[in-house]
Formats: sequence, C-alpha cells, structure tokens
Amino acid sequence: MTATLGRAAEGVVPTPDGERARRSRRRRVTVLSFMAPALVGFLIFFGYPLIATLYYSFTDYDLLNPPSWVGLDNYIRMFTSEPLVATAAWNTTWLVVVLTVTRVIFALGVASVISRLKRGVGLVRTLCYLPALAPPAAATLAFVFLFNPEFGPVNRFLRLLGIEGGLWFNDPAMAKPALTLLVMWGSGELMIIILAALLDVPQEHYEAASLDGAGPLRRFWHITLPTISPVLLFGVVNSMIFALQFFTQAIVAGSVAQGAADVAGNTKTIGAPQNSTLTYPIWLYVQGFRYFNMGYAAAMAVLLFLVSFAFTAVLVRQLRKASDVQEAAR
Repeated sequence: MTATLGRAAEGVVPTPDGERARRSRRRRVTVLSFMAPALVGFLIFFGYPLIATLYYSFTDYDLLNPPSWVGLDNYIRMFTSEPLVATAAWNTTWLVVVLTVTRVIFALGVASVISRLKRGVGLVRTLCYLPALAPPAAATLAFVFLFNPEFGPVNRFLRLLGIEGGLWFNDPAMAKPALTLLVMWGSGELMIIILAALLDVPQEHYEAASLDGAGPLRRFWHITLPTISPVLLFGVVNSMIFALQFFTQAIVAGSVAQGAADVAGNTKTIGAPQNSTLTYPIWLYVQGFRYFNMGYAAAMAVLLFLVSFAFTAVLVRQLRKASDVQEAAR
C-alpha cells in the first residue's frame, strides 16, 4: 500500500492493458513494415512459383494450351515408363556422393595447407580462389580443351611420362570423373569458408594437446574436426544441393566434347557420351522446354525439391545430435 501511494505521489501511473496492447500492435506493424520488402519478394519469387509448380505437377500442360488435371499420372509415368529418368537419377546420385566427398575433402586439404603457410599467404589464397570466379560455361570449355584426347595439354604431359591418357569427356566411364575434377578446381568459395573456420580454432587447444603428447594427426582428428564440424556440415549440404542441381557444366562438356553445339551455344546432343552426363536437372529441362511437357517437368521439380529438403533435414538433425553429444561430454 505504501509503495503504491509512493508511485502515485511521484506521478507514475500504471499503464492500462489497452495502452500496452496498442503499443505492442504498433511495434508489430513497425517490424512488419521493415520486413515487407523481403516478405513480398519471398512470396513472389519463391512462394508463388513453388505453389504453381506443385499445381502444374498434377496437370498436362504444354505452355500453349490451358493445363488439364491428370492427377498422379506424371508421377506414375516418372517411376514406371520413363527409362531415362533412372539414368539421369543414377548420374545425379553418383555426382552427389562423389562430388560432395571430393569437394569437401579437397577444400579442407587446401585450406589446411594455406593455414600453415608463413609467407605468401595472400597470394596463394588468391590463386586458389580465382577459379571460383570463372563463369561455369567458360571454365567447362577450358577443361574440355585441356582434357582433349588428341592435342590436350593434359594427355600430352601424360605421354611425356610414358602414360597413355584417357578419352576423358569422350569416354562414358571418365566423363563424370572429369566433371568432378572441374568442380574441385572451382571450389575456392568453400575453401575460403573452411579456411576462416580453421583460423578461428583456439590455439590454446593445440598447445594443450601438444603438451599432452598428441601428434599432428590426433590434434587434427580430436580438435580441428570437432571445432569446425558446423562449417564442414555446411560444406556437405552446399555440395549436395550443388550436385542435385548440376546442369551447366554437364550439358556444356557433353555437347562440346562431341562437337554437337553450334556457335550460338544451342545444344544438339543431350547427355553425351552415351547419356553419361545426363543429369536429373538436364532431363527436367529437356522435358519442359524441348518437349513442352511442362506438367511432367513440374513433377520432376517437385521430386527434386523433396529430395533436397530431406537430405538437408537429415544432415541438420545429425549435426544437432552431434552437438548435443559434445556438450554432454564437456
């Protein structure tokens, strides 16, 4: 009672519930007004296309005539009567597994070497990052020239060593490994991110481990990897999504190596040689914009989105479990 009278005497009157509600609404309106551009952009460029793609996946649509509802026919066709879908899915799965592993390991290896350099760090870091700035089509054209079976510099160098070079982009068995080398060469962005994480590892942990007799391998395994595991998970997720959407490099390499692209870049051969570079996004593009089966292409896009979302969700969940285990161990 005394405290209440004291506050009233000082002129401090409790704020009514209605006034607090109005202030809360004003704050929400202010926040929403600042977020409105991003929300509108999200709805226009992501929300609406996603809903439209889902709708068209249940229709027969050729971009010219109004769509007609066909239910699950596009999905049934995808899993039962479309042999090239299986080929494209296998090529994409191969790239997801091999490309993800090699890209992350290569970026981690290069970043580890750079983090230990004493001189010329800036120059080496710049040289390793520059390939990431090359346009994908131009970089692929350069790689097709470098790995040309007859007069390419790579095979010429191998002949000097007494090694017979392969056909590379002209061989179905070597086309995807050659594409993997191309992606590894251009993984400078991921290398820079991992390098920043490596430089952020506390040096006190390494010093304490050295005093306990831990060698370089044990320090790397028990200190470096657990500390940068969130960044490595980001690299894995980023590489998997990149591989699931692999398009430009595959279509340019396959067509140019077979001499099947004209000056304007119009691809006449898809997936050469022998469908070894036919990825899931390429076949989706062919169905939608060459054969005008937009409803079927939309069904393929929905499946690709679901697979990407599932992979990402599983990896994030595993990271949370690993983080919880580490916190419990501490």
